Amino acid sequence: MEIEQLIEKCKLYDVKAQEALYRRLAPVLLGVCMKYCKNKANAEDLFQESFIVIFNKIHQFKHKGSFEGWAKRITINTILSHFRKKTHTEPINEQKTEEAIDDDTEFEHTNFSLDTLLTLIHKLPNQYKLVFNMYVLDDFSHQEIALAIGITVGTSKSNLSRARAILKKELLALEQQKNMING
Repeated sequence: MEIEQLIEKCKLYDVKAQEALYRRLAPVLLGVCMKYCKNKANAEDLFQESFIVIFNKIHQFKHKGSFEGWAKRITINTILSHFRKKTHTEPINEQKTEEAIDDDTEFEHTNFSLDTLLTLIHKLPNQYKLVFNMYVLDDFSHQEIALAIGITVGTSKSNLSRARAILKKELLALEQQKNMING
């Protein structure tokens, strides 16, 4: 069944269509949740909450753009709402920290696994991780990020820069460990 047909049937509260739409979008939307959450249980909870919102708001989908993109936005907004409620996005002291030095550090491209990169991203302070994921992985602008999580555009840019600096530092350390083991 085509996605448009599923959407229309979901608007009529057709349970089988809802199940089919759920199964079609589950891998993508659970993946979105996993990017933002530190553990699978939390990601699964937010994934379920997102689908409740998607089904409650499906009448608002105007068939402009892809339904998957619309559902991703709802999922990300559900995640952001959760973080705001739980105060996970506490402001980070904007003074220059030791980890956040020199974002322009040159870094040779290396072959790290996706799991390694995701692990490092998950270790970032919550607000850095949130801004990094929204900007780099989900194509939000700094203006959209600032509006969504209640920070300034400058803070969004600063958080992104510091997240990148921390990730570069961690990747360089891993590269050095790898070279010592192989060298």
